[in-house]
Amino acid sequence: MSQSFAAYPSAVPVGVDTSRASIARVYDAALNGKDNFEIDREVLAQVRTVAPQVADLAWANRDFLIRVCRFLAKEAKIDQYLDLGSGLPTAENTHQVVQRVDPESTVVYVDNDPMVLAHARALLANNRRTIIATADIFQPFEVMKLPAVREHLDFKRPIALFQIGTLHHYLGDDAAALMRTYIDALPSGSYVAIAHFYDPQTPELTELAQHMEEKFIHSPMRSGRFRTRDEIQAMFGDLDMVDPGLVLCDDWWPDGPRLSPLSTVRQCIVGGVGRKR
Repeated sequence: MSQSFAAYPSAVPVGVDTSRASIARVYDAALNGKDNFEIDREVLAQVRTVAPQVADLAWANRDFLIRVCRFLAKEAKIDQYLDLGSGLPTAENTHQVVQRVDPESTVVYVDNDPMVLAHARALLANNRRTIIATADIFQPFEVMKLPAVREHLDFKRPIALFQIGTLHHYLGDDAAALMRTYIDALPSGSYVAIAHFYDPQTPELTELAQHMEEKFIHSPMRSGRFRTRDEIQAMFGDLDMVDPGLVLCDDWWPDGPRLSPLSTVRQCIVGGVGRKR
């Protein structure tokens, strides 16, 4: 249990099962956050037996999110965001990045983790442009009918939809169809950003990806698929990919020259952004 919750057990939000790992809390633990429990840290400990730098997955994912937000807010002039599976609040959340560029940007977060919802509602209480809604992000029809989505986003104008660090927790083989439902609901000119655990299909890295997948899926979190490039690319459907396309998260418009090689773990997560005609 995190230090704050250990000292004040009543601070654990209602509905939080501290005996089961949570995707959001495992991610928080990987980013050195404090809103996680021993069961969440156990997931990382298990994966660390085959990939000591497993936390690099979370950091590459977070860095990608921040750069995508800056691009969409500054260059694409997008001012509406639907962030699916937003996770626990940490430094540089979607709304903080885009609203720094355009304070009038609207962000709707969707999650169904009780701890995420409790923390987000407290954090966003005084932010009229940022909303948190409850739904299963792998049920697109349910998400797109949410009052928070229909009332706060204008579907006559472009919207940015994020599935960043989420779809590898969907274990079905129809992830491309799931995304097609979301894409079909978006207006022309919208953008979709995806980051996903990746099997590079090279001898060394495929073995690493498969070992990490096995540990994730058989851990208390019970999810974490490493899909191939073709499987991940299919999730973008017929969107026009923004240059440089689907690449390692760290290779998507990095902030500067790379002074040290990427860890093997950081070579097992890719990201991309597509635009709807």
